[in-house]
Amino acid sequence: MGYGVFIHRSDSIYDDSPAERYQFPSQYLGRVQSCVGDWIIYYEPRKVEQTRGYFAIAKVERVVSDPTTPGMFLALIEPGSYLDFVSPVPFSDASGVIEKGVLNEQGKISGRAQSAIRPLSADDFRRIVTLGLNETEPLLPRIGEELPPSGFHDEQTPFEFEQNRERTSFSVSRIVRDRIFRRNVLRAYSERCAISGLRLINGRGRAEVAAAHIRPVEANGPDIVNNGIALSGTVHWMFDRGLISLADDLRVLVSRQTNDPDGIRALINSTGYALATRHSIERPHPHFLQWHREHCFKQ
Repeated sequence: MGYGVFIHRSDSIYDDSPAERYQFPSQYLGRVQSCVGDWIIYYEPRKVEQTRGYFAIAKVERVVSDPTTPGMFLALIEPGSYLDFVSPVPFSDASGVIEKGVLNEQGKISGRAQSAIRPLSADDFRRIVTLGLNETEPLLPRIGEELPPSGFHDEQTPFEFEQNRERTSFSVSRIVRDRIFRRNVLRAYSERCAISGLRLINGRGRAEVAAAHIRPVEANGPDIVNNGIALSGTVHWMFDRGLISLADDLRVLVSRQTNDPDGIRALINSTGYALATRHSIERPHPHFLQWHREHCFKQ
């Protein structure tokens, strides 16, 4: 087992779904197999416009031949392991490159930096994850939620490293995952309810809106922004119970089984569509929307 870097572009030609699978050619089979059972970091190249740099972590569960494309393989991602960074990490900053393993003996960037899949040292992994999951501003809870106690450990340390003589293990708690997911989803929607369009702020200065998973965690829904949507309390309740859903074009669907369709439509913003996210890459993915329509929505 070992850490790795997997390059993924938002405009990728490969059949990738970062929270579920990563497609690659046979030339990288050995490198990917060495990552099975361990964590990888996704990286978007600098030449991509508005690159996200190092933008997420995930754990490789296993590798299989791609049944649809001869000569290609799939790295299957362990359900529940994917997590977007709070802040994307650039390839380099004022102190130099973040991933020291791409430097040659002369301290120059080597050809390794161009490799689509490459091994990653434990030190580089720790450095990138520490930067990516750093929460400089604690996200306060909504009204009715409890504030964390003074000195609450998870607020200061959003992940855990355990060092032994041979290697470093890594874990992220469910509490921290929920907090990071909420932060990323609310930021994508500028803290507005995607259905009503309202941006309500509580007495502590925080948004009265929740980050809803489109495909729930209990059904192996990943903590990726495009499996999330910002919803106010009542709308969130209706979404979870299948009284409303979204078409692939983000048109709001109202169940025919509701006892008050006019009341529900009154909560939907005047366009009849969910609000757009800041960036297209954060938009709800049709794959997750289809799951919600098939398993939650009351037709």
